[in-house]
Amino acid sequence: MITDFHTHSFPDKIAAKSMAFLVSAGGLQPYRDGTLGSLKQTMKTDGIDRSVVLPVATSAKQERTINELSKQLNGQDGIFFAGAVHPDCGDVEGTLDFIKDAGLFGIKLHPDYQGVDFDDERYVNIIEQAVRRGLYVITHAGVDVAFRDHVHCTPDMILSVLSELGGVIEDKLILAHLGGYEMPDEALEKLAGKPVYMDTAAVLKLYPEKCRRIIKKHTPDKILFASDSPWDSPGDFVCIIRSFGFSPGDEEKIFNGNAQRILGTAV
Repeated sequence: MITDFHTHSFPDKIAAKSMAFLVSAGGLQPYRDGTLGSLKQTMKTDGIDRSVVLPVATSAKQERTINELSKQLNGQDGIFFAGAVHPDCGDVEGTLDFIKDAGLFGIKLHPDYQGVDFDDERYVNIIEQAVRRGLYVITHAGVDVAFRDHVHCTPDMILSVLSELGGVIEDKLILAHLGGYEMPDEALEKLAGKPVYMDTAAVLKLYPEKCRRIIKKHTPDKILFASDSPWDSPGDFVCIIRSFGFSPGDEEKIFNGNAQRILGTAV
């Protein structure tokens, strides 16, 4: 079984507009059109059994709509959803309680699209409150191609949050892009081996050997297979992981075992 732990989809009525904006801002060419239907088609053609969709609230007013839709769709056709929280949320605890009660496994933060550094106290509070409710926190890490002038989630910022929250956050934080998109050397030196999960979204084709080294040092016990679909083909990423020469047992952890542990009763 293969679980793609980092994907995106948009409601049909806004998918074309949203994808056009992201293509323009980041200069990326998508693999699919960003709709939920295209994600299901990708799963079928690329041999993916389950996908995790990570919505982002780019304003506080979007939270309720996103989280209600995630609750409604969660678990259908092998697709599971994270909740969304914005750092300017007026009721962090109420929003997190809704997400928890909805049966969602965790929340997604995107420091670049939310305009806040990862070690900002608003994020620290959200992370702490989420983890205390048993929710996982997944964050974009490293450079974002649409916001190159300022990196809102660097390895040093992540280390600062880990230090501030101590043992509270251990094994509940998931770093996208193997700890730092376009920052593999820092991620390898500073984050590999820390008590966090990392996903493989978007980076496996950029610098595969560096990815292999990060995965080996961090150990497959804390790696989640992920593609960042619709921006890339999960099937291609499966082939890259299999080319790294990990044992069948370690591949199973990367492809599904670790995701199963995180999704838990949400599945």
